[in-house]
Amino acid sequence: MLLAVDAGNTNLVFALVEAGTREIRARWRIATDPRRTADEYAVWLSQLLALEGFSRDDVEAVIVSTVVPRALHNLEVLASKYFKVDALVAGRKPVEWGLALDVDEPQNLGADRAVNTIAAHALHAGDLIVIDFGTATTVDHSDFKGAYKGGIIAPGINLSLDALVNAAAKLPRIAIEAPRGNMSVIGRNTVDQMNIGIYWGYIAMIEGLVARMKREIARPVKVVATGGLATLFEQHTDVFDAIEPDLTIQGLAIMWERAHIAA
Repeated sequence: MLLAVDAGNTNLVFALVEAGTREIRARWRIATDPRRTADEYAVWLSQLLALEGFSRDDVEAVIVSTVVPRALHNLEVLASKYFKVDALVAGRKPVEWGLALDVDEPQNLGADRAVNTIAAHALHAGDLIVIDFGTATTVDHSDFKGAYKGGIIAPGINLSLDALVNAAAKLPRIAIEAPRGNMSVIGRNTVDQMNIGIYWGYIAMIEGLVARMKREIARPVKVVATGGLATLFEQHTDVFDAIEPDLTIQGLAIMWERAHIAA
């Protein structure tokens, strides 16, 4: 078993992946806190592994992708102290990206975006646009050769909603949900107006950005979405050609396989 860890700005996802088949046998999510120690992770993970019928001894390798540098040290200690292995870190030897980063500042590309590109091209051919709905919403283009060509960073939908609620004293905190029944975009009360602005506004942004990116690419391109909110938007837009909810974890498994074969 491979323990793949995707450390994002909001959450850390731990996934137990069967080596070779890339089947995800279990996954767990915890809020990102760089102060959380390896011992705290171990207590939490040991209990969750046991609930799924596994133990720490089943984990033979650990690979980490992180956009939170302060969280990395404790994850590396977790791997060495409790799983008796050295954590592989995506982007570092022996799990380098293995793809061309055709941008001005390749060293500043988020690990999650590179890993998503690797996974997307393992699953889909041709030019791709990968949309990841996370703390930030990223829209990335990679060409038919698999080279990362650049993209867009926009505030994530939850971040946008938090900013709106925190800045406007009279606005309530609402849940983000797809509209049901009445599809009007003219809200008749505050909550409906907020939901329309957030939900339909976000769909309009994604559709508009993808349309502009497609015109610039000027070749057939497939749009792949990932992240927890992708399925929420799928109901009311046809902009996605495929939804891959576990794209980052799949990318980490692919990177581990390549390094394992090369070794």
